[in-house]
Amino acid sequence: MSLAQDRQLFALTATAVGAREAAALFGVLDIDPALAAPQGETVSRAVFAMAMNAVLFHDLLVRAPTGAAYVEDVRQAGGRVIFDHGALRTIRFGQGPTGALPPGQEAFVRILEPLGYEMAGLYPLDRLGMTGRAYAHRDLPEAIPQFFVSELHVERFSPVFQDAAARVFGATRDPLDMTANAALAAFADTGSCPAALAVEALPHVAAAFGRWHNAPALADYRLLLADSPEAAWIATEGQAFNHATDRVARVEETAEAQRALGRPIKDAVEVSASGRVRQTAFKADPTLRAFVGEDGGAVEMSVPGSFYEFISRDAVVGEDGIARLDLRFDSSNAQGIFKMTQAAA
Repeated sequence: MSLAQDRQLFALTATAVGAREAAALFGVLDIDPALAAPQGETVSRAVFAMAMNAVLFHDLLVRAPTGAAYVEDVRQAGGRVIFDHGALRTIRFGQGPTGALPPGQEAFVRILEPLGYEMAGLYPLDRLGMTGRAYAHRDLPEAIPQFFVSELHVERFSPVFQDAAARVFGATRDPLDMTANAALAAFADTGSCPAALAVEALPHVAAAFGRWHNAPALADYRLLLADSPEAAWIATEGQAFNHATDRVARVEETAEAQRALGRPIKDAVEVSASGRVRQTAFKADPTLRAFVGEDGGAVEMSVPGSFYEFISRDAVVGEDGIARLDLRFDSSNAQGIFKMTQAAA
């Protein structure tokens, strides 16, 4: 899709990341022609969802330089990235809120459902004390990236862990303001939103995918890390994209090519029980994060950040005789991919 065809989607994305960065994104992301729309008085939920995903993809590349280097290689070669899905982690204290946020994944269901997403799969992640859920877009499930939203069940861990989690996450703020909520209400009611409101709301909605609690105490971080590297990751990174995923034709060949370049990629490819979904990933890029030390002063430490993933999906023939991509996930695959943020610890 050219920028001329893509005026509304480009303009909306550019309001959040700037025209130059938006041009770079649309120069490498594969955008379905069905999302082409001229400037108008309203923005559809599909266009807004794709713009939000483009903004989040951009944010991931800023935080994951190994993934950014790969994407630049694709750009230089004249290729395209098919953005398959993004993943985020949430904290759940039973049925109660997480600070000012709704519990666990519900903090993001309130964003995803108005934008046209519906739950497409439930994936127990019992080895991690977590549950994962996939959300696919009703309008264009193969073209608009899915979300893999996991939640960590605090009650499955020790009382010492639970106390540390309460201190770290108990004062989490709610990032959605009146503008974001007004836009989401419009999408929920009619499937579209006034263009001016969409432009104003997009940065606020995208900002929800970040860290909205204070820097953790180093002692609490270490308590979380001892039982759950995933909880420790959320303590420093919040609900930012844990990873973004490129849908490639042959993930094994992609992995070998990246390994030959010396990039830190997973040793093995994860294969789903069906054999139709195959995944691998770069190891998480380390990042410096601030903590509160024992004396109340700031302490910096290198911790695992986010990473870039690759996936290959085969087609499966449905009951109607039509072949469609297998958009499902796999619990075993997911738990293997989660180790990418442990490897960099």
